[in-house]
Amino acid sequence: MMRQSVLAVAFGLSALFAASGAMAQTRPQAGLNSVMEIDEKPGYVPSDDESQLDPAFRRQPVYFRTTEAPGTIVIHTNERFLYLVQGDNRALRYGIGVGREGFQWSGLQKVSRKAEWPDWTPPPEMIQRQPYLPRFMAGGPGNPMGAAALYLGQTVYRIHGTNMPNTIGMAVSSGCFRLVNADVADLFQRVPVGTKVIIRQAPEL
Repeated sequence: MMRQSVLAVAFGLSALFAASGAMAQTRPQAGLNSVMEIDEKPGYVPSDDESQLDPAFRRQPVYFRTTEAPGTIVIHTNERFLYLVQGDNRALRYGIGVGREGFQWSGLQKVSRKAEWPDWTPPPEMIQRQPYLPRFMAGGPGNPMGAAALYLGQTVYRIHGTNMPNTIGMAVSSGCFRLVNADVADLFQRVPVGTKVIIRQAPEL
């Protein structure tokens, strides 16, 4: 009886370790990252290692079923992805950070302006949450707006870079969409002023 109990315990532990190993190897799914309260860090310049994204959020060509014209930007907030339509049901996919709870939105816009290394003026809502922030900061490597910005219509929202690459895949902004600097620079070169931008909360079925 004791020998059977020992074997049962050993079998149970083996199964537990196997399950733990399987869990450790499971890649986090885009869109399941928790909503976190992360303060901005004006002046912080990330290292090259910090700018290396999880493979799930790295820029890559993907299958993307859509009737939108090539060159259209489609943002899926819940997935944490921005798609640049290429045509033929293909798109270039970028990992993004999105608005925190209460700051997410959807709609149709156009890129109204583009800027490299833009200046940053934190909105009042952000100042209220983080009173230590500067009221204005000139563009540069430590600027939270990052290497480039695409301004969306007449709104206060932008697609922009970031000096906090660890926030890609998270819901932390005041409604803007952030990419790592290498990705926003790539998108900046591909997208002209006037580009159609569709922001969705959920993918089409």
